[in-house]
Amino acid sequence: MATKQDLTPPAAVAANAKKGLELRERFGRGGTEVGVERAEGLAARKPVTEADVAHIASYFARHEVDKDTHSHKWGDDADPSAGYVAWLLWGGDEGRAWAERLKRGLDGAP
Repeated sequence: MATKQDLTPPAAVAANAKKGLELRERFGRGGTEVGVERAEGLAARKPVTEADVAHIASYFARHEVDKDTHSHKWGDDADPSAGYVAWLLWGGDEGRAWAERLKRGLDGAP
């Protein structure tokens, strides 16, 4: 039986989501309305549901390929790619690690 986990986004995840929102506003690219909604919740450190954890983990699994960009730059705050902005909206690298850790725990894995 899995132990009860804290589903509140960590500060680093919230900071990445906030940065993604700021970059999206500044450059007008990256993410969908779903991603913006996710970012707003993460930035506010609102607890997620178990279904949200699966959705966040799934997002990162599908979008790893976005790092291989040819327009704009991954990780560049002066000329960010749309994929980078979207990645941040979902919590960035810290969000990925957090969601994967939570998912393993919810699935009962160590």
